[in-house]
Amino acid sequence: MLKEIGIETEFITLGQLLKMTDTISSGGMAKWFLSEHEVFVNGEAEDRRGRKLRPEDTVSIPGTGEFRIVVAEGMSFDAD
Repeated sequence: MLKEIGIETEFITLGQLLKMTDTISSGGMAKWFLSEHEVFVNGEAEDRRGRKLRPEDTVSIPGTGEFRIVVAEGMSFDAD
């Protein structure tokens, strides 16, 4: 089941998402986790903890779940 992750900024990093989803317990574990586990962003393997995730991106973490980035309620990001 796809879970939605609401963000209040233009983007979050893959490392932040791993922490938000309790996949890792601290931000410092992101590099290690991504070197030892497959993570997919929009269907493609990704190993950069700094990868920017924006609304509508999907992330699949085998063993943890699938997530879609969405704009948090009450927020809007207009491209000017």
